[in-house]
Amino acid sequence: MTSLNMNERARDIASAMSEESAGLRVEVTTLPGGACVIDAGVKVDGGLNAGILIGEICMGGLGDVDCCPLALGGENWPGVQVRTDHPAIACMASQYAGWAIQVDKYFAMGSGPIRAHVRVEKELFEKLQYAEAATCGVLVLEGRDLPTDAVADYVARKAGMSPGQLTFVIAPTASLAGGTQISARILETGLHKMETLGFDVRQIVNGVGTAPVATVAKNDLRAIGRTNDCILYGGQAHYTVRASDTELMDLAAKLPASTCKDYGTPFYEIFERYDKDFYKIDPLLFSPGEVWLTSVTSGKTYHAGRVNPEVLKRSLYPE
Repeated sequence: MTSLNMNERARDIASAMSEESAGLRVEVTTLPGGACVIDAGVKVDGGLNAGILIGEICMGGLGDVDCCPLALGGENWPGVQVRTDHPAIACMASQYAGWAIQVDKYFAMGSGPIRAHVRVEKELFEKLQYAEAATCGVLVLEGRDLPTDAVADYVARKAGMSPGQLTFVIAPTASLAGGTQISARILETGLHKMETLGFDVRQIVNGVGTAPVATVAKNDLRAIGRTNDCILYGGQAHYTVRASDTELMDLAAKLPASTCKDYGTPFYEIFERYDKDFYKIDPLLFSPGEVWLTSVTSGKTYHAGRVNPEVLKRSLYPE
């Protein structure tokens, strides 16, 4: 597949963030080794606008993220709309947080277009049949600690680059920017579940999704609950797919979050039920609450799932 130059696209968005750092309430620093770090919520306030741009960086510049009001359960909720004409590449080859960055005591999950250059997740990229030979790299970190020179050196070695060619963007889960960019993963969560179910995500030709933006929680563990609930109970995703009616009818029935036995309570309660161990939770839970699949072959649309504003309200607005 021809390279879509996601790292260069993402670098341009990151550069625009740097130029507008004061307005976006982000802080830009350069590590001694030369790597650029954009802090959108660790030592600064950040904000919704920063989160929107981080969402677009996560998608390698191949997706658009906008703020929008969402009507759920007779009420209006602040939310985001995400759209892309390159779902498999933007979401799975870039946005998916599939690279665990662990250096000494530092740990964060990494997403963004540098994944398509480094391709640590070999099995996934073999399925996607996509790779980039980039001259710069952009990595988004969801974490509470800013990356160090040791982290930059590690990523640079993996990428075959110098630290000066790297840009890191970071926001904690419990921050305005962090919560916004997680809601912008509404399409990615659906693709990830499709891939888990054995469906070839390269058959998806377009995606449009919406999800509420989580209220800021008092800590990152609580924020994990709220941000997941925005997808599970408030997320809606429309996919246009190159597949037969039989395939899409079967896929639609399995895709929504409501097909999982743990569906129906705020995610933090589910998290506690499994001793706060993500790996004990059924991975098929993580998906949009409601989906539509349209076949470009027949023109038919298959719908499944539902939003659940009652559970969402319990999560985002606890008494």
